[in-house]
Amino acid sequence: MSSETKAKDSKSVFSMIKLGLILAAYAVAACTVLAVVNNITSPVIKQNQERKANEAMRAVFEQADSFKTPERSVYESSGNVTIDALRLAYKDGKVIGAVAQVTGPTYDTSTIMVGMKNDGTITGVQYLANTDTPGFGQKASDPTFHLANGKTFYEQFTGKNANDGFITGVTFDAISGATITSNGAADLLTAATNALKTVLASYADNAEVQ
Repeated sequence: MSSETKAKDSKSVFSMIKLGLILAAYAVAACTVLAVVNNITSPVIKQNQERKANEAMRAVFEQADSFKTPERSVYESSGNVTIDALRLAYKDGKVIGAVAQVTGPTYDTSTIMVGMKNDGTITGVQYLANTDTPGFGQKASDPTFHLANGKTFYEQFTGKNANDGFITGVTFDAISGATITSNGAADLLTAATNALKTVLASYADNAEVQ
């Protein structure tokens, strides 16, 4: 091998090493920037999520003056429904109920917030997310859609007692053309209220029935 060929090979190897170092430097820089951005945005995102959750809790349980995570959390997710969060509702230092956020299958997927008093009375229901079919399943969360009784789909649950169960077309009105969504909502409400009942039962000594 000639000295000229060796020089070319050495130059080629050096070029590859140089390119590799440059790419590695770019990768390190990119990761550093992403880490910095994540450190800056994560607290903001978390605060926004907590703010929205607090707003939803107050919307479904207006009587409460504060919400706290229960120390005795004896509840489980039900089937395909996940209990995302659960908070006790307080007024003047007494437990007057609780709220639960649940996610599960409807026609696609929905997330709702449910408030319930100690006696099982539903204080409110709010949709936080609904990816069901537009014009059909999404009517469940549409504040402009009203059932024959003049209420929105989710408003009709306020004042109902969870102990009566959630049976489509029997204990609540279904959305015409969106039976699967309506049945899915029943499953979400059942899972949420069952979890709420379980937790509230363990706080009966510090509860107040209103």
